[in-house]
Amino acid sequence: MDQAERALLDASMAHIVEMVLRQVDEDTYEVAAEDGRVRFERAPQGNGWSFGVLDLQGRNPLAIQEASRFSPLRDEASNPFPDRTENSYPFAYEQVAQIFDSPSAPDLVSIHTSAHNWADQGGHVGEHGSIDVVQSRGPFIIAGAGVKRSGMIAEACRVVDIAPTVLALLGVEPRRGIGLNGQARDDALLARQDGEPLTQLLDGHGSPPEHVVGFLLDGANANVLYDMATRGEAPNVARLLEMGTALGHGAMSSLPTVTLANHTSILTGAHPGHHGILNNAWYDRARREQVITNSPAHWITSMTHLDPRVETLFQAVTRSFPGEIAVSINEPCDVGADHSVFEMMRRGEPIFRPPPLDELPHTTKRFVRPVKEYKWSSLVDHTGLDQFLGIWSGHYAETEWPIPKFTWMNFSLTDAAFHEGGPYSEIAAASVHDTDARIGEVLDAVERAGVFEETAFFLTADHGMEESNVECTGNWADALDESGVAYRDEGYSFIYVNP
Repeated sequence: MDQAERALLDASMAHIVEMVLRQVDEDTYEVAAEDGRVRFERAPQGNGWSFGVLDLQGRNPLAIQEASRFSPLRDEASNPFPDRTENSYPFAYEQVAQIFDSPSAPDLVSIHTSAHNWADQGGHVGEHGSIDVVQSRGPFIIAGAGVKRSGMIAEACRVVDIAPTVLALLGVEPRRGIGLNGQARDDALLARQDGEPLTQLLDGHGSPPEHVVGFLLDGANANVLYDMATRGEAPNVARLLEMGTALGHGAMSSLPTVTLANHTSILTGAHPGHHGILNNAWYDRARREQVITNSPAHWITSMTHLDPRVETLFQAVTRSFPGEIAVSINEPCDVGADHSVFEMMRRGEPIFRPPPLDELPHTTKRFVRPVKEYKWSSLVDHTGLDQFLGIWSGHYAETEWPIPKFTWMNFSLTDAAFHEGGPYSEIAAASVHDTDARIGEVLDAVERAGVFEETAFFLTADHGMEESNVECTGNWADALDESGVAYRDEGYSFIYVNP
């Protein structure tokens, strides 16, 4: 392992390797960069952990953990490709420690630099995966019934805080469960709860909402989304903001800051190292086989890897409100949902097919035909809107539906566009326009159902998106190959040595 780490931290790799993470022994971890190394330990404290530095050589790679850094948009855009000495890594000690709790955790985690463009690994202008603040930061807006109307506030949270916040908003009674540190807690809202409810955002007066609708805008850069809403470019996101509260410094995704790991963290309130969906790909040590979850070929079966000791929001809602239903729209993490397209596919049932592109509403024609990913995501998001409108009108897929207690909508277009052009591009802005229009249709449907005043909404993302330097390319596999160490590199970050 030491030999592999030395190869990754060689000076020739400094432009693409930000830092390397490892577990030294139980509850002790080490993070090394080209110019410094820190060893730290964790210990149970309350429902979580306390952290203490044991040894420091040179610069502490995790010294800066400010969630406020590079926010708002003007600050982010004026500081492209921040150097490791200027970057920030919110909740960094917790981020590192949680991933090594999994029995299939890698030996090393290689974190790429903010500038690194993975061109030879299928990379894009917009990138994520690092635990740096821009790639970690997604938006978080909560609005409507039972929510304070505070507008934009200078705070941040973790994505694992979202599920317990939603359950607290709904008035779910606490129960015995497992906390972040693996110890029992009597005030849990989920079976495994790493996050904490953000009660400061909730009104606390009057009745809880009768319904909650959640939106995930995959890969949406929080600063860009907030800026567009403020300037009137995303009027329906702005409407949500006017109805509630937004965390100006965002919701920080869990290591690794990739798609399905954090969809699952949002919907379970648990970190990847605890819920079992570790990365886009990882190595199952017990079975000695590669696991891939984040691809169209694998989404349908991805939740077979979910740890049965965690509980999804769908399960928690229907457990807490017998007779109510929970709906999952275009979401691979669908365990416990009363409706899911992926469950329909697993049962072999026919699913809705979208209309031809020329008839597709809320679609920027400039990008939908020439950009394959924009086309595919637009079609998928249209099917999601169709599901919502059908279910909330009372009839979908030859089934009569009551108004759901909880509805979750996964929009994929923003991720495709922010990757393609980077977060500040015209194609990224177009994806926000299109998605915002679909959100508007959802809000209209809730009004038609006559329950708008009894409904709460929240909006978030699974990770942020950072502009990469297209000239900063390279592959750390070259250094690992030259080291002579046998290894697997899964998800372009999880290094298994002598697997």
